[in-house]
Amino acid sequence: MSSEILIGAHTSAAGGVQNALLEGREIGATTIQFFTSNQKQWKGRILTEEIIAAWKEALQETKLSHLMSHDSYLINLGGPREEILTKSRQAFAEEIERCLQLGVSYLNFHPGASLDGDIQECLDRIVDNLMQCRPLLEKGHCRLLLETTAGQGSSVGHSFDQLAYLIEKLKNHIPIGVCIDTCHIFVAGYDIRTPDAWNETLNSFDKIIGLQHLYAFHVNDSVKGLGSRVDRHAELGQGLIGLDSFRFLMTDKRTRHLPKYLETPGGKEAWKHEITQLKKFAV
Repeated sequence: MSSEILIGAHTSAAGGVQNALLEGREIGATTIQFFTSNQKQWKGRILTEEIIAAWKEALQETKLSHLMSHDSYLINLGGPREEILTKSRQAFAEEIERCLQLGVSYLNFHPGASLDGDIQECLDRIVDNLMQCRPLLEKGHCRLLLETTAGQGSSVGHSFDQLAYLIEKLKNHIPIGVCIDTCHIFVAGYDIRTPDAWNETLNSFDKIIGLQHLYAFHVNDSVKGLGSRVDRHAELGQGLIGLDSFRFLMTDKRTRHLPKYLETPGGKEAWKHEITQLKKFAV
């Protein structure tokens, strides 16, 4: 049964994107998340024929599926400053292009931040910028996933209402969905510590956004408390969310089948243990 479970981590593409796949196999993953380029630089990696060939060979070797890329941390599709918006549009388009070249299923991204601008204008700006990606997305089969945010600073996407607004505006035009980060929604104020709490949160998600738009999870415990709006990931069971939350995720019929990606701070050795533990929960 556990072999059917889609669970992995954000692995390293240092030295070549194919290495993210190989690290995934090393930790016992069945899926991975990775960066297709340096997440802290505007200038993106060019994927040559040799790089793509090495990726395809590693993909065939590892047999991983439901692969997800995370976009650059520099990108802000909702900010009011034109210089950054121009760079963000270009960088995001390049993120999509690399995903299409590699056959990646999902491109996960933080919706954006309003900075010193209006929140509603920020949301509308995100919609406009994502709509511009429609011709590019029509060239392949990559779905964009809005990541739930922690609500730090002026970031948007920390409330189900904000995500619902984006989904409603975009769902009939581009492939779009949501990735729930467990640490982020917890510190944003959604309790997920017990089965009852998860049921309430999932019912709220379904009512406001629709569970049909939920495609993936980032699986992280939290150093900070409920509603703190401070994003600090912890290893599973070593934070304020607790293991019962992740046992629920691996067994409930609404969430069991969805791909899950660890972003916990322990690294490879911790991920091996956490992946094994999550698979055991699912048996």
